[in-house]
Amino acid sequence: MSSDATLAAYASRLGDNALILGQRMIELVAASPELEEELANANFSLDYIGQARMYYTYAGEREGAGRDEDDFAFLRPEHDYRNLLLVEQPNGHFGDSTVRQFLFESWYVLLLEALTRCSDEGISIIAARAIKEVRYHLRHSSQWLIRLGDGTEESHARVQASLDELWRFTGEMFAPDDLDDEMRAAFNGPHLEVIETQWRESVAAVLAEATLDMPDDQWMAIGGKQGQHSEHMGFLLAEMQHLQRAYPGATW
Repeated sequence: MSSDATLAAYASRLGDNALILGQRMIELVAASPELEEELANANFSLDYIGQARMYYTYAGEREGAGRDEDDFAFLRPEHDYRNLLLVEQPNGHFGDSTVRQFLFESWYVLLLEALTRCSDEGISIIAARAIKEVRYHLRHSSQWLIRLGDGTEESHARVQASLDELWRFTGEMFAPDDLDDEMRAAFNGPHLEVIETQWRESVAAVLAEATLDMPDDQWMAIGGKQGQHSEHMGFLLAEMQHLQRAYPGATW
């Protein structure tokens, strides 16, 4: 794979994570436990979609095929998306979405820190911008996890069950594929094994404060990075892509 192809594929993958999670978070508007959370989720969703736009624009520039951010977001089939399985999981109840955000953001902030040291200027600039937002997102999800875990007996039990259920999607974050290896070799990309160690330490500290048990490692679900998604992805894309699919090329 050429250098441009590697960067285009990697930027597109980062964009897919941001876009799909942003779509999930916008679904939480009008479904959050309090008004402040509805506003927070709307803002967080816009942050992630804004990051996706930057990644997709850069991917299009590197690819050189004339595709723009809307082409990447709306005009691809399901198997062309390379996001993690974790981010496409349904919102469920508030504990489910809180755990999903916490697990992903704990990883994403470490990934972005590593990407700020990437030798490709385009990726490093986007990472430096995104990390400021994601640090705040992580602080927010961590505080809620502690509040729920160290709250009532019911909130503790429900968020522990959410953690146990979603843990199986965390292994994919640290499973390098050929693209990860190419980024590391050619552009000083992230070392996922180092990030995993850091992630486990930071997650363990928050779980301890939340009086939650870290689940035992188990069979891990993988495939999203190769375009093999859960049953939830198709429904998410059907809703997200509906307007562009129904009225292709429409302008306002």
